[in-house]
Amino acid sequence: MSTSQQTDPLIGRLVDGRYRVRARIARGGMATVYVATDLRLERRVALKVMHGHLSDDTVFQSRFIQEARAAARLADPNVVNVFDQGQDGDMAYLVMEYLPGITLRELLREQRRLTVPQAISILDAVLSGLAAAHKAGIVHRDVKPENVLLAEDGRIKIGDFGLARATTANTASGAQLLGTIAYLAPELVTRGTADARSDIYAIGIMLYEMLTGEQPYKGEQPMQIAFQHATDSVPRPSVKNPGVPEPLDELVLWATERSPDDRPLDAREMLQRLREIERELGVAPVVARTGPIGIVRDDVASTGELTAVLPGAAPTGPTTAMDAVDNAGRLRQATRRRRTRGAWLLILVLLLAALAGGLGWYFGSGPGSLVAVADVSGLTYEEASARLQQDSLVPVQQGESSLEVAAGLVIRTDPPQGSRVDREASVNVFVSLGPAEATFTSFAGMSETDARTVLGEQSVDTVDDNAEFFTEDAPGTVVNVSIRPAGAPEDGSQDVACFEGCVVHQGDTARLSVSVGPVPDVVNRSEGGARSELEGVGLVVAEESVTEASDTIEKDRVIRVNGPEGRAWQPGDAVTLVLSSGPPLFEVPDVVGDSRDEAIAELEGAGFQVDYAAFFGVVPNDITEVTASDPAAGEFRVRGTRVYIQLTVTG
Repeated sequence: MSTSQQTDPLIGRLVDGRYRVRARIARGGMATVYVATDLRLERRVALKVMHGHLSDDTVFQSRFIQEARAAARLADPNVVNVFDQGQDGDMAYLVMEYLPGITLRELLREQRRLTVPQAISILDAVLSGLAAAHKAGIVHRDVKPENVLLAEDGRIKIGDFGLARATTANTASGAQLLGTIAYLAPELVTRGTADARSDIYAIGIMLYEMLTGEQPYKGEQPMQIAFQHATDSVPRPSVKNPGVPEPLDELVLWATERSPDDRPLDAREMLQRLREIERELGVAPVVARTGPIGIVRDDVASTGELTAVLPGAAPTGPTTAMDAVDNAGRLRQATRRRRTRGAWLLILVLLLAALAGGLGWYFGSGPGSLVAVADVSGLTYEEASARLQQDSLVPVQQGESSLEVAAGLVIRTDPPQGSRVDREASVNVFVSLGPAEATFTSFAGMSETDARTVLGEQSVDTVDDNAEFFTEDAPGTVVNVSIRPAGAPEDGSQDVACFEGCVVHQGDTARLSVSVGPVPDVVNRSEGGARSELEGVGLVVAEESVTEASDTIEKDRVIRVNGPEGRAWQPGDAVTLVLSSGPPLFEVPDVVGDSRDEAIAELEGAGFQVDYAAFFGVVPNDITEVTASDPAAGEFRVRGTRVYIQLTVTG
């Protein structure tokens, strides 16, 4: 016994003066389940005790009592029986049928994926139990592998109706939505309402899990899984397990339709379809018993005999004695025996003669003279020819393209294998030429969906992930197609450019390059606005921007965006913003000592305007000299700044 078992205060306790608690077997969110002995009826039972911290909660108490009443109304061999319900002090409990065994969840953990007969057997039993519940107006609301019990004696039962409610009260608030997320019907996610068809949806998810070994929807957060239930369609189980028959594929899709109106009305309707599938597949539910059923007497158990066959009684009544016969009688009997023996010998000889004649005809000119065409698929033509010639047949080589059979190997024969033909008959042997050619014209202007359709029509596969580029084309438009021949190296050295059209082969693999539209125009935008817009389309903007002078762009506004050169940009590329630092600055030339006209020419050549005292406008240039400038020589100013020169007369 584990430490947790030893420290459980209920172990060994007598509940309500009747149930002796023996051991704890399970613990859930609402209650703990123990195995106990019913002292009054001397039988083992499962005792479900509500957790102490919930005892004062009237809502949980009413749900607990509701489980007892709901399950007690069901008398079905595939539903766990509820015997009693009561209160011992502050402890509420249920008394249920005790079924030693495992749950379907434990079987899935051990086996991962069930066989088709196993899945059908379990589904048949669960639907039978649910059909009884739905007929009684009860919705289970928590159908999942944890609540399907597989007893040691082979019985399969559904239990834990703790969330069950009458079908007439089919609304629930978000807080009451307690069903397991992985099996939650879309209407419970979107509207919070449930009826018998919500159980059918959970059954469909459970059947998918039994056939594939995994649940159809996965996610790190429960809300991610719930969102998929509400928006996605459950895929066919055969996608994960090709061994799943198509009728079971269709049954899963029917049960998991997003709209409740498109599902089976209740478990009875789904069970009827399952029984039809069982007949179609020739599979009947099989319950493999792993232990004895019922109570075995001690004396029988000790001997190991569960049944005993009574010896046959000796026949009663008078026996008939042979009358004595005389010598004449014996002679007459011997004569009759010899005559009979001779007649049988004559008949045997005639039969043997007829058989010999029939065999001669059968193998000479009748059906026995025919030979069966051997199975030569997968052989080379030389090997196939030699095999057919052994049976006195004449092989004739034919070529045929094939995506499945390697070039040079036989695909099939005509007449097909197993056909009976005359000796020396001709047999066409179709040898694979390898994949057929696939010819494509230009993909220019084509959408991704249309391109995938065109490629798929000629059996050219397309990889799932596209290469995405920023171009002037509309989003979703194909801008390049590259096709890799089957068996070619992954380095792309043998890839075929197919955007403008190409001739390749069926079975090759295509990769699409798709436009995501143009790079946003952020010229003259603020740094923050440009960064936000570029990051919004998937570009990675460098933290540090660079600056550059500009005559046309205001300071701190975007001049351009620098990124990868020589190719179109892709989402995820790193780019850098180039911001304006304002107009460029120019150095004021040193014109001190120059004449007036020389100074004007040099300053205007550097992009500046020149001012001076009006008096010096009439003074001959030869007798003028610049003594100073403002701004002074060496200072930097924007182009067009007015520079005042101070002049003097030197004559």
